[in-house]
Amino acid sequence: MLLKDRVLFLTGGSSGIGLECARMYAKEGAHVAIVSNCQPELESIVQELGNSHHIGLHCDVSSEVQVKQAISSTISCFGRIDGIHNNAGIVTPSAMLHETTTDEWHRLMDVNLKSIYLTTKYGLESLRKTEGCILNTSSLVGHIGQEMHAAYTATKGGISALTKSMALDYAKYRIRVNAVCPAWVRTPAVQSWVKEQDNKESAEAYISKLHPLGYCPDGDVIADACVFLLSDKARFITGCTLPVSGGAELGYRR
Repeated sequence: MLLKDRVLFLTGGSSGIGLECARMYAKEGAHVAIVSNCQPELESIVQELGNSHHIGLHCDVSSEVQVKQAISSTISCFGRIDGIHNNAGIVTPSAMLHETTTDEWHRLMDVNLKSIYLTTKYGLESLRKTEGCILNTSSLVGHIGQEMHAAYTATKGGISALTKSMALDYAKYRIRVNAVCPAWVRTPAVQSWVKEQDNKESAEAYISKLHPLGYCPDGDVIADACVFLLSDKARFITGCTLPVSGGAELGYRR
């Protein structure tokens, strides 16, 4: 029970990696405030975990008013916040920079980056009281780049840099700030992508071969790393952008 009785504020917690994190945090003893803009998914995960120890908050993380209210609701319910996991994010569009529309650019920046600013702005006071921690979901592509996803990779590179600056700024409050950097993960979005390909076997082979360990993982491997970084086992780790990638970033390969 590495997170026993911790109060965690988790954005994007109703699907993909966030869903696996919500499940793992609950398993490790945390009280989870699950934030999502999808009401049916939100209701499903809260019902699964049990609403006596967890709450679901319908919220657009790019909205200052809604994030402020979600933070306030969490503190009203549990009395404090011990950790904020900024996991919410979008990937669209799959395009080169000059083909990205202004609206797409702003939407990516608002959801992937501005949301971290907002949760920090309104959650910091509580984290100072608990000497809590912040965890950001970045991505390996923020370090190595990705074809046809220029704007998305810009947000993830920004998250990794922001994590380090936040770690320095908030160390004086004993608030740790770290990030996880997955490569490909077998989320519903990735599974849908595989199904859309003309050659599904080739697509499966591609996402497995990318990882030297030889397979594309489920979201639970990311959740395990997140539990560690939010727990006291990582009490002297801050400013870390941890690859959870099966070695996808390593070296030349045949």
